Amino acid sequence: MDEKTATRDRILQAAMNRIKHYGYGKTTMAEIAADCDMSPGNIYRFFEAKIDIAEAMARKHYAEEQAELAAIARKKDWPADRRLREIFFKRMRDSYCMFEENAKILEVAEVLTRERPMFANEQLALERVFLSAVLEDGERAGLFAPGDHMFNAEMLQASTMKFGIPQLFSRLTLPKLERELDGVLTILLNGLYAPGAKRAQPKTRQVEDVPA
Repeated sequence: MDEKTATRDRILQAAMNRIKHYGYGKTTMAEIAADCDMSPGNIYRFFEAKIDIAEAMARKHYAEEQAELAAIARKKDWPADRRLREIFFKRMRDSYCMFEENAKILEVAEVLTRERPMFANEQLALERVFLSAVLEDGERAGLFAPGDHMFNAEMLQASTMKFGIPQLFSRLTLPKLERELDGVLTILLNGLYAPGAKRAQPKTRQVEDVPA
């Protein structure tokens, strides 16, 4: 790792630590610079604005997440419907736990959604690549009916958007969210299965304290 990359990573870690404690809105570039033993002017050599730091933090997080989800997508010994369920459940659970443990980081997601909408679109486009590959595997195995895999991947994403960052949309508990996601995926997958295909059993069917 060269010195410039190391310094950039140090800035991102300092920003993450401060935002976790004070929140995005109450964190300044000068404070991040001070935490890195840098002058306020020097930090602008690496990031033009605080929103650029927020985006870089999110890119680092999602790169790691996408790698883990893509690894699930490549599990050829799992049927395609199981892989799809695992991908969407893991994404939701990891996101939910991260924001429950670090509530102030949610501000970063809110700001990026508002000020950098193309960032989310880029992440969805990357995810569609391995989702469509799983759908194609399912068709080859006779599990899914023939279809436009990239379109179907996009519709899976659109239908499960609420579960990507659940706290942006609701304050439901994780068991309630799991019940909802299970139901949504069951309905979606039923529309993809080939006639007579052997289907994976839903992961979660009943939760005692479901919403009224």
